Amino acid sequence: MNVAFERPLFILIAIIAIPVIVFCSRFFKPLFSLNLAFAPPGGIPFKSPVNLKYLVRFLSALELSTVFLLCIAVAGPHVVRSEVIWLDRGADIIFAIDISPSMSGIDMDGRSRFDTARELLRDFADKRPQDAIGLIAFAEDAAILTPMTTDRPSLFARLDTLAIGEMGDATAIGTSLALAGFHMNNSQAPRRAVVLISDGENNSGSIHPETAAAVLGQMGVTLWLIGIGSGGIIPFSYVEPATQMFRSGTFESSFDQDNHRRIAESAGGHWIYAPTAAAFTEAFARLDRGEMIIHRSGSVRRHEPFHAVFIIAAIVIFSGVRFVKRRILGALV
Repeated sequence: MNVAFERPLFILIAIIAIPVIVFCSRFFKPLFSLNLAFAPPGGIPFKSPVNLKYLVRFLSALELSTVFLLCIAVAGPHVVRSEVIWLDRGADIIFAIDISPSMSGIDMDGRSRFDTARELLRDFADKRPQDAIGLIAFAEDAAILTPMTTDRPSLFARLDTLAIGEMGDATAIGTSLALAGFHMNNSQAPRRAVVLISDGENNSGSIHPETAAAVLGQMGVTLWLIGIGSGGIIPFSYVEPATQMFRSGTFESSFDQDNHRRIAESAGGHWIYAPTAAAFTEAFARLDRGEMIIHRSGSVRRHEPFHAVFIIAAIVIFSGVRFVKRRILGALV
């Protein structure tokens, strides 16, 4: 981003014109002037209670500044911004994230599974601005939080407000896959993918996960199922959204990896087990490579004029000076 002028010659004119005006006002006095004393003959001449000489000079300088401001406005100031334009459509990707309480388990290098998932999703979206990314959250039920979009601020804003326990304490994998398939149905993107992240098994909802996964495969949508979390006794902590109560303790972490693998295979997709933070990071790197699209891009320069700021400033300053001279100082200047 930089600032430019359509007619920079007018800035030079302003730089020259102001000294000329000052010179003329100082050396070319009126041909005829008459000094009158504000007092009876022989009396004491009127004197202002304050020295107005510097005030008058300051007001005159402000008047001259309006000339400079108007010259800048005529010069056509504008901000030039360069924007990347993608010439090819990116992939359509929906992330379905488990937000059941077990996702607050702290076994990702001192961080929770949920926080690590959010951070990796954000990094993935930042690296692929051309892709339309949607967000589904699921626990006892599932809901689309952000439809597929390239608007990253909207996606990140909703991702930041997402909370563990927001949708109960079960795991509706089948419902979330069916919901993702519904929103993928009309997509015309060259690549389409659903990425489901969970640390548990399906135990809620009326849709079988393998059935929903098979439908995704028939639609030509690639399913990536990432099972996260190590086994054993895991500490957890989170704030319950409904009551704002802090929950903490330990739980025994385990899930049927073969069950996850069967779900992924039903869609002809990919199953990745990520028991550690490093493995979770590598899962996203593999996802990035697997859904890679070669893109052509160009750039466009956008011009945003802001001359109105200088015009308004000149009007305000000039009006203020005239008001002070005529209404406040009156005949003293």
